[in-house]
Amino acid sequence: MPNATTLRPALIASLREGYSLAHLRRDAVAGLTVAIVALPLSMAIAIAAGGTPSMGLYTAIVGGFFISMLGGSRFQIGGPAGAFIVLIATTVAQHGIAGMMLATMMAGAMMIAVGALRLGSYIKFIPYPVTVGFTAGIAVIIFASQITDLLGLTLSQPEPGPILQKLPVLWQSLPSANPVTIALAAGTILAIVGIKRYAPKIPNLLVAVAGATLVAAVFNLDTPTIASTFGEIPAGLPMPSLPPVNWSLIVALLPNAIAFTLLGSIEALLSAVVADSMSGQRHNSNMELIAQGVANLACGVMGGMVATGTIARTATNVRANAHSPVAGMLHAAFILGFVMLAAPLVGMIPLASLAGLLATVAWNMIERHAIATLLRTSREDAAVLAVTLLLTIFRDLTEAIVVGFALGSVLFIHRMSTAVGVRSEDVRESVEDIGVGRADEILVYRIQGAFFFGAAATVGGVLEKTHDTYRAIVIDFCEADMVDSTAIRTIGALVTTTRKRGVCVVLTGLRPALQKQFEAHGIRPPDVAFAPTIALGVDVAKAALQASEPRA
Repeated sequence: MPNATTLRPALIASLREGYSLAHLRRDAVAGLTVAIVALPLSMAIAIAAGGTPSMGLYTAIVGGFFISMLGGSRFQIGGPAGAFIVLIATTVAQHGIAGMMLATMMAGAMMIAVGALRLGSYIKFIPYPVTVGFTAGIAVIIFASQITDLLGLTLSQPEPGPILQKLPVLWQSLPSANPVTIALAAGTILAIVGIKRYAPKIPNLLVAVAGATLVAAVFNLDTPTIASTFGEIPAGLPMPSLPPVNWSLIVALLPNAIAFTLLGSIEALLSAVVADSMSGQRHNSNMELIAQGVANLACGVMGGMVATGTIARTATNVRANAHSPVAGMLHAAFILGFVMLAAPLVGMIPLASLAGLLATVAWNMIERHAIATLLRTSREDAAVLAVTLLLTIFRDLTEAIVVGFALGSVLFIHRMSTAVGVRSEDVRESVEDIGVGRADEILVYRIQGAFFFGAAATVGGVLEKTHDTYRAIVIDFCEADMVDSTAIRTIGALVTTTRKRGVCVVLTGLRPALQKQFEAHGIRPPDVAFAPTIALGVDVAKAALQASEPRA
């Protein structure tokens, strides 16, 4: 199993285990299977994001190759992802294609830094309702962005990006809907859904798009195609080139780059977790992020867009019986080969068929079962889900993730604060043979669970209710899972208050490291006493009470 602190690509581990011709055959079949899925999807995502079809292909080829070659997962497949459509489209609208490429490279550098600093595991702390919410929100925006191509609308003005501004423009343009385009889009959707249901072994995306292309070409249908809209697809990769770079542009692109980094890291690690659950392997989070970073640096100089691990293509790779990261590298090579050999055919693809493809992608992105479960089982999680979903649709994806994460964290703190327990008991319940004369003078408190800042006020309120008749308090920490500095200060305040009343305080069950923290906060003898167990703590309290009695 990979160690998260060791930065070693999964490819090296796979080759060291031995790599035979049979393994290569398995990887080749899996790579070809994934390439068939990725080819139309990559172009559709790039077009929806405001780029060109070739940008999507370059991303699948370059990004996919480096993610597989250097990644920490055996089965991760990288390329353009539907989740990025909104962010990329916004960046292109604000800063142009060159600005988007520079933001991609900046995100790549950030991902490398996150992985090199071994911070990859912290990315996984995004609450589940947040990921479900922003994924569903992205799906809604993706579908809204495809309405024009699904219906063949002719707009009287540039299509607005924000959904509340977009919908009135689309509504006004409905009379211009093209029946031929609608039929092609609907046919593509029906083919994708039908093949998946009745012939799941057939590559439904490729067959559906190819079928729509064949129908459009044979009947010479009047509908926009890739070639008529974007020109012919280049038969190969472009020469490496850097986008324009200056300090003011870097500062302006920083929020976009941070959003690329955050979403790309989340998507990649979620995809790697899915691959782990399907294959029984374990990925290296930090190495995976470094590979994502290198891939995005390469995409930026090769005319691509943001690349990340993709859940659907990765799952397809695992189901196709891939053996190693070589499958992902071959998937990139197969796409490159297709572009070099069949670029003119790609130009004949109708935009309506790609819009239909993305409509099904958007539908599948919405985790309907997860949403229903969260709404049914937890009002708090449902609130986080709803806030994240609505902010994603109507505000901004980065804002949605930050607010959703903050709200989820606050709810988590609240839940943890209610989980801590403070049980008071008569000393005779804790220690036998205490002696009747001391039993009603000593009170034992047991703290259970996480005693931290969220629970400090509650626990402190309970401890301060000590009755005046008690002359000694024993506070036991044996069942305390965690104690933070706020909790320690709460105990310190209690000690100060009880000392003024002449009450003895004994702390028991403290681990050595925790006792040192108490002492560092000034909570030490003679103000308090320490004992390893409740029984010994009671003995210390008895001795203190006896010493405080006036001599006869």
